[in-house]
Amino acid sequence: MGEERNLAGRLKQGLRAAGGQLGRGRAYLMAQPLYKRIGLTLLWCIAAPLAVLLVWVLILIPFTPGVADLKQARAAKASILVSADGKELASFEEGLQERVTLAQISPHMIAALIATEDHRFKDHHGIDYKRTLASVVYTLGGDPQGGSTITQQLARNMFPEEIGRSRNLNRKLKEMITAVKIESAYNKDEILEAYLNTVPFLYNTFGIEMAARTYFDTTAAKLDILESATLVGMLKGTNYYNPVSNPQRSVQRRNVVLAQMRKHGMLDEKRYESLRTMPLRVSFSRQAERSPTDTHFTAYVRKWLIEWADKNDYNVQRDGLVVHTTLDYALQEAAMKAVERQGNALQIIADVEWSQPGGGGSGSAGAYAGMHGSITPFEYFWRSKGTLVNAFIRETPEYKKAIESGDTGPVALKRLKSDRAFIARLRATKTRLETGFVAMDPDSGHIKAWIGSRDFHKEQYDHVVQAARQPGSTFKPIVYGAALEKGFAPNRPYRDAVMNIKAGDGTIWRPTDMSGSSGNQMTMHDGLVFSKNTITAQVMQDVGLPGIIKLARDLGIRESKLEKVPSLALGTSPVTLLEMVNAYSSIAAQGQYRKPVFVTKITDRAGKVVAHFGEPVSEQAMTAENAASLIDMMRGVINRGTGTAIRYRFGINGDVAGKTGTTQKNADGWFIMMHPKLVAGAWVGFNDNRVTMRSNYWGQGGHNAILVVGDFFKAAIADGKVDAAAVFAGGRRPAPVVQEEDPGDISEEAGEMQQEGVAPPPPPATDPDDMEEEGEEPMTGDRADPSSAQLPLPLPMPPSAPPPESDSGAPPSQRE
Repeated sequence: MGEERNLAGRLKQGLRAAGGQLGRGRAYLMAQPLYKRIGLTLLWCIAAPLAVLLVWVLILIPFTPGVADLKQARAAKASILVSADGKELASFEEGLQERVTLAQISPHMIAALIATEDHRFKDHHGIDYKRTLASVVYTLGGDPQGGSTITQQLARNMFPEEIGRSRNLNRKLKEMITAVKIESAYNKDEILEAYLNTVPFLYNTFGIEMAARTYFDTTAAKLDILESATLVGMLKGTNYYNPVSNPQRSVQRRNVVLAQMRKHGMLDEKRYESLRTMPLRVSFSRQAERSPTDTHFTAYVRKWLIEWADKNDYNVQRDGLVVHTTLDYALQEAAMKAVERQGNALQIIADVEWSQPGGGGSGSAGAYAGMHGSITPFEYFWRSKGTLVNAFIRETPEYKKAIESGDTGPVALKRLKSDRAFIARLRATKTRLETGFVAMDPDSGHIKAWIGSRDFHKEQYDHVVQAARQPGSTFKPIVYGAALEKGFAPNRPYRDAVMNIKAGDGTIWRPTDMSGSSGNQMTMHDGLVFSKNTITAQVMQDVGLPGIIKLARDLGIRESKLEKVPSLALGTSPVTLLEMVNAYSSIAAQGQYRKPVFVTKITDRAGKVVAHFGEPVSEQAMTAENAASLIDMMRGVINRGTGTAIRYRFGINGDVAGKTGTTQKNADGWFIMMHPKLVAGAWVGFNDNRVTMRSNYWGQGGHNAILVVGDFFKAAIADGKVDAAAVFAGGRRPAPVVQEEDPGDISEEAGEMQQEGVAPPPPPATDPDDMEEEGEEPMTGDRADPSSAQLPLPLPMPPSAPPPESDSGAPPSQRE
């Protein structure tokens, strides 16, 4: 207490002394003539802030990078993606940057840069005081302008963390101090070279060489004056003046750069007037940024992170960010193994069934594996689908290039058919079976596993979030959910009979089932369990399409367009796998929708959280009571409907529910299963829906996609990642099921309804190009192994093309 009183006393004495000094100063000032008082006051107003600024600068000098730091390249640390349990998934160490020397950069680029960003670059020593003062004046006048020199901008590029990202005076002073240090350590050419190799240009692109490749498909050395002016124009605001997304702004800014070049004598008037009217000539090509460790999930997060970093002024290559994802590493491994194991088995089945006229017909995957070594995959398909093959060829870039080069259609077609390497690549692409898989936690919306194709490095097209395919009968639970929401009871009776259903345009539809119609009464509950189109269509008619579409949107199908046609109820409107699994997760979460979450937070290299993405706000999509009723109906699908393989084949006895789905001509196979703590779904098919599984047995979701999901859940339960004893609210664990032979299949008709009263479409006209010319070798080629083909990109997929005729080789009892 005594020390505090002494300190207070000394403080009072100091204040009195200061007050005395101020009083004497004021008395002295007032004794002076008026003109002198004004002059001294102005001098004090200028000197005092300058003195404070000088002291501030002296304090900041030790906290800015030193000459030693400038002489050595700062140790950059790549940003990484980690799983929820801390395992590294991918990194950004292979960034989009390639250093070039000043001699390898176009003189136009250097001239445009200096004229626009710093025309006194050769004359100052890091700070252009004239420009700095002018920028202050303009900014105070309401016209904000930047006053940074090229050297100051380089300081920001090299040391973003040390200098800071906030737009304030403190950052500006650090930037100026570092710029002076850079000028003392480098010559002007070295500064220019360093700047042009570090400046960011969006799309995770850094430096002029990668910018030239990205925006103009050329090199830094070959940039012309317009290309150079466009890139320099971006430096004022890379997003705002992006020539890809904002071409009009980009042209305006480019012309400002050209005007600056004219102003500083680098262009004459005539040349300027000629150039300013030229159109923007962008040849955008986003550079490959995948690393060997990438998957579809990390590629998806990588794309999102690049956009986030661009908006928040971070460098994903050098800032050492740690992106914490929701992926569970063990579950991802289980999913990868399931997709690989079951995908390979289904590929063998497809290879064998399409290899010969008979088609196979066995329900045992092992039987096909035994035949695979003695057949040519898809040989019969290629021999019997001549018209379709020609269509495939005409859709390739090679064919289009041949036509552009002056070849006629028949000549180009014949030449490409004789090119064995081309035909092998075409075959491998079209006949490669694909699958997508995704799993999420219904209570949080967290993505736990994500497989976009059988092999990311062979197929980058993501069948989780990019591919929109018809969901078939997996859409039916939404129809029945809408009925429950409208007040219908699960035991509401319907007659199992083919009905005429009139569409809005007056068209009559007659939905049918592969197993036929009994004419007997059937509850709504059993209509879903046995996947009856006749019952589902009547439920749709009673509920109405608006209610079904609203529930689909509320549950999670929010991106794909849902066609307002009666056949929507049978799953004919394409959606993504992620949307469907999200919808089932909402049902499993007692009717609560949550937006899928794939990143929880981002930390910097020191572990400080720089961005946090909280749990999504839940929305009640349907009542908990109705969600529980719908789950109970879908339990029946697993226990006695089209999903029984989960019990008898994989021995999963937990409280689970789900639904299979199959589309027209076996083009798509689906299965989605709900566990109280995890929902997972798979899609199986070919990229081009004109290629399908041949037999109705293996073309069913209950025999193809269900294998992937069942395999995954079996492994997840065995590893303790999924609690086998967990039950849904109000549910109970079912009695163990003896793992025996298939108890029998329930037929599941595809979603298209047959139209009545309309003449069938005429057969396609024969194209002369599709006729084999005399003496021409049929397109059998060499045996093509889909697993060994290396293709840079998948060939185009016409979404509206009809699938090929499906020859069913399976016995009737095995058809679903």
